[in-house]
Amino acid sequence: MSAPDKPDPPVVGKVTHHSIELYWDNASQQQTGGSRSSIKGDNRLRYMVEESDKVHGWGNVYTGFATNHVFDGLDTSTQYKYRLKVSNDHGNSEFSRIVTVSTTKEPMTGEHLHKAVGLLEDLQRAASILEDDHVWVDVPDKMGASPLMVASQKGNNDMIDLLVRHGADVHACNSAGKDSLMLACFAGHLEVVKKLRSCGASWEKRDRGGSTALHWAVDGGNTELIKWMIQDGAKVDERDTGSKWTPLMRCAAVVGKADVAKVLLNAGADCDAKDKDGKTPLMVASLNGHHHLVRVLVERGADPNVKNEFGMSAKEMAVSFDRRKVLKYFDQLVPKTRSAHGPRTRPDAL
Repeated sequence: MSAPDKPDPPVVGKVTHHSIELYWDNASQQQTGGSRSSIKGDNRLRYMVEESDKVHGWGNVYTGFATNHVFDGLDTSTQYKYRLKVSNDHGNSEFSRIVTVSTTKEPMTGEHLHKAVGLLEDLQRAASILEDDHVWVDVPDKMGASPLMVASQKGNNDMIDLLVRHGADVHACNSAGKDSLMLACFAGHLEVVKKLRSCGASWEKRDRGGSTALHWAVDGGNTELIKWMIQDGAKVDERDTGSKWTPLMRCAAVVGKADVAKVLLNAGADCDAKDKDGKTPLMVASLNGHHHLVRVLVERGADPNVKNEFGMSAKEMAVSFDRRKVLKYFDQLVPKTRSAHGPRTRPDAL
């Protein structure tokens, strides 16, 4: 028995963007007279595959008895060179001729698109991914948001134009039922809101809690945006389906911004509307300690004597939550409100 003959080069199997599969069954057949099984016992054939390294020359990447191997963790769109050597107990063969193979281009995924749209805000990369036509333009991320939702929340008009040109759905919702318009309203991006409206986004859409885009705009606090929305047809007294809050109630409960409330009131918002528990915006503002908002509501006609279904007034709620600035205002208000037989006058100062 002698050392193995010089083998044929490995045969290329499946190739991906990160792996190359090589076979050398023919090397086994060469050394065993055409049989497909390797020699058994102490004289088994061993195979060594080397890979070309531009820096260090050739390096060993596989040694063993198998007649195939998958080389994984490779770079995408990269050329690799391999050669094979066979050995037995009597010695080593010469290296085979070199086989050259390249990994494929990495396939684009929704993760790549979301990274381009959100993290990088790279318009050119996003366009390249979409033009490749392998990624759905409305592919959701882990939070259920589409690329258009992400771009809308970030206020990226150019990205929105790109996504809409590729068919992005302006009506698509995330897992909470919010669409791109709601997210843009919350973020306060007036120009984005105008663009989405021109693409068909609706003021009537509600999230899973029944909130409209105007509810979310109130949370965001951009008064210029809120003014434009109302002028464009957003309904000022729409209620959500949970607490039955109007946007004005939402303002009293969440942000407490007096300037936001003034915009809503100027548009005709009902300052004495009641939620599911019978609370008015004034009550909600009082228990949350929004003293500037309390003053605005009273000045605009909110009745501090109204009680909820449990018989509590706005002042009593302020007492329960120890809202001292609100209580100070109510105490100053007493002489200026109507007596049992006289009209109430408007307060002028805190």
